[in-house]
Amino acid sequence: MAENGKNCDQRRVAMNKEQHNGNFTDTSSINEKKRRDREERQNIVLWRQPLVTLQYFSLEILIILKEWTSKLWHRQSIVVSFLLLLAVLVTTYYVEGAHQQYVQRIEKQFLLYAYWIGLGILSSVGLGTGLHTFLLYLGPHIASVTLAAYECNSVNFPEPPYPDQIICPNEEGTAGTISLWSIISKVRIEACMWGIGTAIGELPPYFMARAARLSGAEPDDEEYQEFEEMLERAESAQDFPSRAKLAVQRLVQKVGFFGILACASIPNPLFDLAGITCGHFLVPFWTFFGATLIGKAIIKMHIQKIFVIITFSKHIVEQMVAFIGAVPGIGPSLQKPFQEYLEAQRQKLHHRSEAGVPQGENWLSWMFEKLVVVMVCYFVLSIINSMAQSYAKRMQQRLNSEEKTK
Repeated sequence: MAENGKNCDQRRVAMNKEQHNGNFTDTSSINEKKRRDREERQNIVLWRQPLVTLQYFSLEILIILKEWTSKLWHRQSIVVSFLLLLAVLVTTYYVEGAHQQYVQRIEKQFLLYAYWIGLGILSSVGLGTGLHTFLLYLGPHIASVTLAAYECNSVNFPEPPYPDQIICPNEEGTAGTISLWSIISKVRIEACMWGIGTAIGELPPYFMARAARLSGAEPDDEEYQEFEEMLERAESAQDFPSRAKLAVQRLVQKVGFFGILACASIPNPLFDLAGITCGHFLVPFWTFFGATLIGKAIIKMHIQKIFVIITFSKHIVEQMVAFIGAVPGIGPSLQKPFQEYLEAQRQKLHHRSEAGVPQGENWLSWMFEKLVVVMVCYFVLSIINSMAQSYAKRMQQRLNSEEKTK
């Protein structure tokens, strides 16, 4: 695998020789300047420099729009073809006829797939801090389906309102007929689409590292710079994080497809490093993406689904609520809102939410809604900070290049 980058290595070595023989500043001063620049960028956040951050964010948006406009202008044939296809689809969508039943069915499936794929991309693409969409959306959806399946003794929920709302069918099944496999099958599409989205979100680190390696230029990404520094001091690494990163890098480099598959098949916060490694060593695209897709959309997704389904199965939930009530002193007061919430959900499933159950909002659901709002807001803020820091990096690179040319 490493042989694919032999020519790139020779170019990089040649560049390093030129740097040592030329009028470049020594390595220690360069590293010190990079460190100062990084610290300066990290201070550009909304809660420290709000006006500067918003200004840099706006300018970065304008630069990105300008770049994309230029790219689209140079690909006019693709743009015209896309607009023609869009016009045909819009005409088909609005013209009345017998085809409308198929249009509505396709629209429903497309929106469902796009929603979960989009959430998967947001979870792993690396915008800002990343949005933990499994904990906020997919996990709660699987948990809701699991609780409803055991309560209704069926997974044949009426559509509509499913998946927007879950209610029991008029003819409920026999008690004890719900199996783990039936619940897995019910949420398979949502989970697999989310997994496909997470696999797509892992592509930017791969393409960035591949482009940097093929060009032989100095990398423009801090994660990639950290990766190269890690390779240089591989033998002297002693701390656990560095050793873990090296283990991932060596597994992917030596084992190839199955190494990538192993890293993608388990919850792995270091998987970005696997993408950078594959790009750096010029692993073929379909080898990287194929292993990532199989690992994340099939293997890892089934592991996560099974965990959530088992955790929220009827007898486990009842045991957890009973365990909360057994806590000395505060147990009963903590147990009551959980019991009220579960009872309210049961009544909703049986269309009885209006009778016999208080309509006041349970504090558990209120807290979860506020948690979702807070995490989404923090995600948006982190994107603003990240883009503002990207613009600051552009300015620093421009100043550095001007200093070198003097």
